[in-house]
Amino acid sequence: MLSSSVTTIAAVPADSNKTAITFNWTSPAYATDSTTAKYLVEIDSSGRNFSKKYTKVVTGSLTTAFTNKEINAVALGFGFAYNKPYDIDVRITSSYANNNNQLASNVVKLKITPYVVPPKVVPPASKTLFLVGDATPGGWANPVPERYQAFTRLDSVTYQGTFFLNGGKEFLVLPVNGDWSHKFSVADKSVTGLNAGGNFGADLNDNFPGPAKTGFYKITLDFQAGKFTVVATGGTYGLLYVPGDYQGWTPATAAKLGSPKNDGAYEGYVDFPAGGTFEFKVTTTPDWSNAFGDGGGGTLSASGGNLKVPSAGYYKINANTATNTWSATKTTWGLIGSFAGSSWGTDTNMTYDAGSNSWSATITLAAGDEFKFRANATWDLNYGDTGADGSLEGGGDNIKGVPAGSHKITLYLGNAGFYTYKIE
Repeated sequence: MLSSSVTTIAAVPADSNKTAITFNWTSPAYATDSTTAKYLVEIDSSGRNFSKKYTKVVTGSLTTAFTNKEINAVALGFGFAYNKPYDIDVRITSSYANNNNQLASNVVKLKITPYVVPPKVVPPASKTLFLVGDATPGGWANPVPERYQAFTRLDSVTYQGTFFLNGGKEFLVLPVNGDWSHKFSVADKSVTGLNAGGNFGADLNDNFPGPAKTGFYKITLDFQAGKFTVVATGGTYGLLYVPGDYQGWTPATAAKLGSPKNDGAYEGYVDFPAGGTFEFKVTTTPDWSNAFGDGGGGTLSASGGNLKVPSAGYYKINANTATNTWSATKTTWGLIGSFAGSSWGTDTNMTYDAGSNSWSATITLAAGDEFKFRANATWDLNYGDTGADGSLEGGGDNIKGVPAGSHKITLYLGNAGFYTYKIE
């Protein structure tokens, strides 16, 4: 027969280490030494018939106690919300030490109200988080492209976002976009497996290590537990490397082309500065083990010579390893829209910055104005933001909802088939 010292538990955080409840039960009167008898204290949400029970093992004793912290953890483990009362059932199942001759007690019903446990890491007072780092499309530039590199606040202690990340790079998490004075980071980035998740904290020594492979990842920060996770989403993200004269013919450090569907169709942007030969090849690995050159007539060949563009410039490169074809389009970029000076007919030219591999221009928007990015002052190649999520799509929707005023617009095209932008 089971009995409890209380039937209602509604503690506060200050009482965490105090005893919340004591359970006592009568002896099952087994034939052998009672000091070896095994007792399972089984707790579950009422109405589930102990199908998802929490179990505590007690040996030889006819009593056990739980602190408020322990019983609160049990309740939270069931998914109970803070500060809301719930009904739970408790019983004892006894047996010999080898689990033979099991006997069940009566069920004691309790009411428990979980209290809020102070989070291991204090959540940001700003209630916002932003991703920054060379693993991200915006690099280490701060402020970051807010529309794409912002987390979503799921609740008071949980933030989450799905991001394009460049493989083998690093990142930090900022509570205020554009401010380096406070950050969330890790203590030691060399810990094995940390690029998939682990402990984090405020203003620790190291950057988060990013995943090894380029692709899309869901990052979750749990301030309650002080834990983060990085989980790949979707299928494999294909990459081609573009080594050439422009960067010393080194595949591992070359610009990349990306294939989001990993279907053999790759695209990306490469800057060929003046003074070189403008020659290159494409490789499926960051070495020379599987390289493709010029097969003539816009085709790729494993035995071909170097590929080449005609002059210096910023080129959109398309390569298809399924059809063994390739093409290159030289681009300069501009902004076009309903804003003054454009009226959807005149482009505001953007300036390329090789250091950040980005294009930028400043425009003045009135309330309700919309704009897009387009190459070479034609509509053959243009990008908009379908879904207003900060990522760009070819021929996508007009970008709108930007407050009236003068804004610096930055376009990032150096991310292996994934493109984004920043509005300041």
